[in-house]
Order: sequence, then structure tokens, then C-alpha cells
Amino acid sequence: MSIKESSTNNENKKTLEYSCSEIYAVNLISGRWILSICYHLKHGKLRFFELKDKIHNISERMLTLQLKKMEQEELITKKVYAEVPIKVEYELTEIGKKLIPVLDHLEVWGNEHKKVKKK
Repeated sequence: MSIKESSTNNENKKTLEYSCSEIYAVNLISGRWILSICYHLKHGKLRFFELKDKIHNISERMLTLQLKKMEQEELITKKVYAEVPIKVEYELTEIGKKLIPVLDHLEVWGNEHKKVKKK
């Protein structure tokens, strides 16, 4: 769901993103699916249905929307091959690949936090 451009909420979001790079980054990768897509693409190029098979419970429409958003934000590239049937591959961009250590740290932190919550 997007925020109405003229809303106070949108202005607050822009102000926070401008003043704090951490908030900008979190807003860029927030949501249910983007980190999951990044996680699977960190291992290399994947085609649409390979991603769909790896990410359980994501609809084709949602995957399409998320990939489009990630492409617009320059986190991934989409390469279309002139073949029949059409072949499309997705891959992390150089700036997208810089998320990999962040994902690795989030995984460690997440595992530690799960242990704390179980106590």
C-alpha cells in the first residue's frame, strides 16, 4: 500500500528518510517479501518461477510487484533473453549485493533474539 503523495504521513516519511540513512534503508527493504527475495538472489541469478518456488505463499502478482519495485530502486536487474519461450533472469545489482552482509547480520541477530524470546 502506498502513501498519498500530499499526506502529512508522506511528508514525515520523507523528512525522516532525509535526516536518517538507517530509516531510509529500512523503508527501502521493508515489507514481507523484499528481504526474502534478496536472500534467495544472494546465491545468484534466478528466473521468476525459481523465485516463486523458493518463496512459499507469495502470489505471482505480489512477486511481480515486488520485483518491479526492487528494479525501480536499483536493488536488482532484470535480463530478458530473446528466446522462445521468453527467458527472464533476476540478479542483485552491485548496490543490492552490498545488502548480503546486512542480511547475514540480521540472520545472526534474529537467531539470538528468538533464543531470548523463548526464555
